[in-house]
Amino acid sequence: MRPYFTTFYITEIDTGSDARVSDHLHPEWANLRIVSGVLPTSEIRSASPVGNLAAIVTGPTSTTVRFTVGTSRIWGIGLLPLGWAKFVAAPAHAFADRLCDPAQEPAFAPLMPLVESLFGPVPDEMAELGRITRHFERLAARKVPEKARIRAIHEALVDPEIASVAAMAERAGLPTHTLERVSRRHFGFPPSLLLRRQRFMRSLSQYMLDPSLTWIGAIDSHYHDQAQFVHEFHRFMGMSPRTYAAMPHPVLAGVMRARMAAAGAPVQALHVPSST
Repeated sequence: MRPYFTTFYITEIDTGSDARVSDHLHPEWANLRIVSGVLPTSEIRSASPVGNLAAIVTGPTSTTVRFTVGTSRIWGIGLLPLGWAKFVAAPAHAFADRLCDPAQEPAFAPLMPLVESLFGPVPDEMAELGRITRHFERLAARKVPEKARIRAIHEALVDPEIASVAAMAERAGLPTHTLERVSRRHFGFPPSLLLRRQRFMRSLSQYMLDPSLTWIGAIDSHYHDQAQFVHEFHRFMGMSPRTYAAMPHPVLAGVMRARMAAAGAPVQALHVPSST
C-alpha cells in the first residue's frame, strides 16, 4: 500500500464545550477525511462553504482550504497521484481544487463502505486503522494505468533540483506533451503549476517547522527574490506571508510536526513516493 498513500492519520481535537477552532490546510494531494464528533465546515477559494458532512473528499489542491472544527476525531487518508490512479476511476483534474461529498459522486462509490463502517460504538484507533487497511486491500486488484509514467513524473517533481518543465520532462523520460497529459489526469494540474506548488511548499514547510528562520531564511533557492515569493504566497494561500504568520495554527502546526516525525515529510506535497 505504501506507493499509493501518504499516510493514514488520525487527528483528535478537543476544543471544550461548544467551542470551535479555525485553521488553513496547505495545498496538498487528494484526501478522504472521515469525521466523528462535531462536523467541520470547509471552504476553498470563493466556492460556497461545505459543511455538515461526516466524510469529505478534497481533490488535489493548489490553494488553501479554510476549515472550522469542534471536538472531533478525524481520520485522513492521503492519496498520492499513484493512489488516485488506482482507487479513483476519474481524472484528477476533474476534482482539482474541489471539496466533494463522496456519497454524491459516483467516482467515490468504492469509498462509501469504509465511510459507513469506520467508527464503532467507542473510539478504537487500532480497530479503525485495521478497517481502513482491509478496505483498501480489498480494492487493490484494480490495475493502475500508466503506473511507470506516474512514478517517473512524481520522482522528478520531488527533486528540489528540478525547476523547469523541460528539466522535469527530461528527468521523467517523457515528451513534454505526454508529461502535460499525464500530469493533468493523475496529478490534477499541469507540470508548471505542480513545480510552482512544490517550490512554495518547500518554503512554507521550512518556516512552519522553524519560524526562527523568518521568511527570508525559509525561501526556496529557486525564487528570484522575496517579491516573487510574496506573489506566490498570495496565489497559493490567498493572503500575505505576514498575515499568515500572525494567525494561530491550532491544528496544522501539530499535524506538521507529527507528520515530519512519522513520515519524514511535514506536508503531503513533499512526500517522496515509495517504490515498494
